[in-house]
Amino acid sequence: MKIGDPLPHITLPATGNKMITLSACIGQPLVLYFYPRDDTPGCTQEGQDFRDNYNAFQAAHTLILGVSRESVKQHKQFRTKYHFPFDLLADENEQLCQLFAVIKLKNKLGQSVSGIERSTFLFDQTGILRYEWRQVKVAGHVQEVLKIMDSL
Repeated sequence: MKIGDPLPHITLPATGNKMITLSACIGQPLVLYFYPRDDTPGCTQEGQDFRDNYNAFQAAHTLILGVSRESVKQHKQFRTKYHFPFDLLADENEQLCQLFAVIKLKNKLGQSVSGIERSTFLFDQTGILRYEWRQVKVAGHVQEVLKIMDSL
C-alpha cells in the first residue's frame, strides 16, 4: 500500500463476533493501526490513547480499527480488559500485514524474529490512503493523528 491507494477488499474476523471488510468502510475516515501484541506495555498504551481520544475521533466521524496477528479470542480479552470502544482485527495469516508491509525482522534476545512494526494508516472518507506513520513511537502519536485528521 502507498499513499493514494484505495482501501483493500479484504475481510477479517474482528471482536464483537464480526467479519469486517475494509472496502466497506468507505464513507467515513478510517484509522487503521497495526500493533505487535495484545496486552504488552506499548500496545496497551497505544490502545488506551486511542480509547481516551475516542470522542474526538467520533466527532470527526472516524472509524478506528486495531490490527495484530493474535486470535479474535485474545483480542476480545484485550479489548474487554481495557474497555476499548473500537474493534480489533485478527490477522492470523498476515494477509493485511503483508499488504501493508508491516512485518519486519526484529531482534529479540539476540534472535531474529518477524513481527509487526507499529504503524498507522489514515484513509479519507472516499477510502483513499492519505497518511501513513511507520516505526511509530507511542508517546504523542494519537495526538499527531488527530492533528492530521483536522487537515483532511
